[in-house]
Amino acid sequence: MSDDAPPPESLLPYDVWAEEALREVAIRAIESAAAHGLPGDHHFYLTFRTDHPGTSVPGHLKARYPQEITIVLQHQYDDLIVDRQAQRFEVTLFFGGVPSRLVVPFGALTMFHDPHVRFGLRFPVLGMDAAMMDDVPEPEAPPADAPAAEPPSGPAQVVSLDAFRRKPAKDG
Repeated sequence: MSDDAPPPESLLPYDVWAEEALREVAIRAIESAAAHGLPGDHHFYLTFRTDHPGTSVPGHLKARYPQEITIVLQHQYDDLIVDRQAQRFEVTLFFGGVPSRLVVPFGALTMFHDPHVRFGLRFPVLGMDAAMMDDVPEPEAPPADAPAAEPPSGPAQVVSLDAFRRKPAKDG
C-alpha cells in the first residue's frame, strides 16, 4: 500500500465531532466569563452572523452589519447569559453609551478570539441554508467605539478546521 494513496472514506463523522468540540471550547469560555467575569487581561472578540435564524440585534446594528459583526467582551458589557437549553448566549453591550441587547445562537458564531493569549478558533455556520452563505463578506472590524486590544506580539493561534475535513476525490 502506498503512503500517498488517499485514505478510505470514514464512516465516522470525525470532522463534525471536531467542529462540535472546538465550538464547545468557545462556549465554555463565554460561560466562564458569564459566571466569574473575565480574569486578568483576557477579553474576547466574537464574530457572528447577524442574519442567522434566532439572532437578535438592535435595528441600527443590523442596518450597519447586515450579515456579520465582531463584538468585544472586555470592560463594557453587562448581563452575559449562556443558555445551553436554547443553544445561545445573550449580552448587553454599549454602543456610543447606549445599551444594546444581543442574542446570539451558538450556531451563528463564526470566530472566537482571545487576543491576550493569542488563541482563536473559526467555525462554520450551523443552521443556515447554503444559499444564504454565498455572499459571505470578510469579517467586519470591531466597532469603532470598542476598546482597542493591544497589538499581538506574535502570530495568533487560529485553528482551521480545514485540516480535519476530507478532501474530495479527484476524477480522472
